[in-house]
Amino acid sequence: MPIPESELIVNRDGSIYHLNLLPDHISDTIITVGDPERVPLVSQHFDSIETQIHKREFVTHVGYYKGKRLTVISTGMGTDNIDILINELDALVNIDFVTREPRPLEERIALRIVRVGTSGALQADIPIGSHLVTEHAVGLDSLMQFYPLVETGLEVEVATGIQQSLDLSYRPYCVRGNDLLREQLGAGMVVGNTLTCPGFYGPQGRVLRLDLRQPDLISRFQNFRYQSAEGEFRLTNFEMETAGYYALGRMLGHEVVSLNAIVANRATGEFATNAEATVNDLIMKTLDRV
Repeated sequence: MPIPESELIVNRDGSIYHLNLLPDHISDTIITVGDPERVPLVSQHFDSIETQIHKREFVTHVGYYKGKRLTVISTGMGTDNIDILINELDALVNIDFVTREPRPLEERIALRIVRVGTSGALQADIPIGSHLVTEHAVGLDSLMQFYPLVETGLEVEVATGIQQSLDLSYRPYCVRGNDLLREQLGAGMVVGNTLTCPGFYGPQGRVLRLDLRQPDLISRFQNFRYQSAEGEFRLTNFEMETAGYYALGRMLGHEVVSLNAIVANRATGEFATNAEATVNDLIMKTLDRV
């Protein structure tokens, strides 16, 4: 049955509504960044650029790096934007815009999506300037209240433990990323479990002029532990998107990994004096590995 026009919104030129992209505009491997100004920091290393499109916070460059066709696209901040990004990228490759119907299961395409972003460490032993690849992501946001995410037993147990530790009225969600991508792109990086927060200040324990409902929020993040057959689970860092990537990627059948440039350490109170260098190093590492 065709998807109604109100659900799958297509622009007059045939492009998807928010991203303003046509199916031919994207490659199978997509690098995502939060900041629109970071897109040219990636594409400046391309051998050639074939497409540049800009709509809202979504800036897209498509080109070739060492002969491989790559897409780099900015997302803005928060899992609400990731909801738009992943659903519209999936629509570009797995929905026929003419018939407005999903492609048959045997024809569906799995994208490789690599998030390259900044993050703050929660643990004192994760140094500023390091790179961290996310194994599990825990979402404190509400996005998965609206989707039928299926979690493993370990994921449910971890999320329930965090709910109890933080005294939350709702259970967070926990999702493991793609193992093959993590091994390929995260070689030599710190392997961690990332907490995705629905904001930058209060949800990450920052106090400016507003007090927190839980003054010890950061220490609760830092001290959370869960023992499983795989070993001890602890939260290593936090940011604002990764859990949304991992959950939507799992449900739609895409391979997703999150690579994090550690530019702050909340345990020591430090912020990087040259965060740009840490990010640029991660960009080059990603380009050479994808």
